[in-house]
Amino acid sequence: MAAIPDLPVTPKPAEAPLGHRLARRAEEYARLMRLDRPVGTWLLLWPALWALWIAGAGRPDPQVLGVFVLGVFVMRAAGCVINDYADRDVDPHIRRTRDRPLAARRVSPLEALVLFAVLGLIALLLVSRLNPLTIKLAFIGAALTTSYPFTKRFFALPQLYLGISFGGWSVLMGFAAQTGVLPRVAWVLYIAAVIWAVIYDTIYAMVDREDDLKIGVKSSAILFADMDRFLIGAMQLMMLGALWLAGRNMQFGEWYYAGVVGAGVLFLWHQWLIRKREPAGCLRAFLNNQYVGLVVFVGILLQYVYAP
Repeated sequence: MAAIPDLPVTPKPAEAPLGHRLARRAEEYARLMRLDRPVGTWLLLWPALWALWIAGAGRPDPQVLGVFVLGVFVMRAAGCVINDYADRDVDPHIRRTRDRPLAARRVSPLEALVLFAVLGLIALLLVSRLNPLTIKLAFIGAALTTSYPFTKRFFALPQLYLGISFGGWSVLMGFAAQTGVLPRVAWVLYIAAVIWAVIYDTIYAMVDREDDLKIGVKSSAILFADMDRFLIGAMQLMMLGALWLAGRNMQFGEWYYAGVVGAGVLFLWHQWLIRKREPAGCLRAFLNNQYVGLVVFVGILLQYVYAP
């Protein structure tokens, strides 16, 4: 009987070097934390800087400033991680989010939770350097921020919850860290920041409206329907009004109000961008909102430099 030849053995693919694999994991974690998309960090940082400069009368404490800049960066990253964890079974069905690390199953849910815990510990270490009132506010803010991603399942206006919990909370913490109290102007600025968060996140939600309708996710863009542009415009006026009240309370002058006027001009540009409700235009308007926060901050900065 003829001998049966041995079947060829297919060699296993060579395993990537350890350094390469670690670099790939680090890249996925960076994407999960949105380190490649810093606009969200700027949207959260500007209200904190408004508060720190006003509470510090133009001279915020350097240590407090450093803690807040790092803290905003860390908490924004943590918020993105827990948001993607909550949406890990929803994001694959949305064109804009289907390639996120958790949605694409390149990062496991356990890895995401561990990363979120590490970021939370870093934030806790940072805030522990501040006064007791700020620490209390930080714990409340962290609880609100962690619960935000889950509100999209049942709350028709999750963008409002985002503003209350994340968009403006740093304003209250900034005043608490600088002064140990929460004066009236802190609450007025907080309201302005909350409204602003609802504005830009509603515009952002307009990008995904069709996909959200299909899968049943709730958003202000869906709730507002064809009244979206009108209601966004009304909120833009409300935010500008709140900023005007804050300036009046502080007896600010032309430099500050020039910044508020600049924000108004940008809002007109955003209305033009979203006029057809096209996803690309809405995304541009969302990204451009970072400059609203910038011009308001520049107005505050110049007010203290030239009219102390």
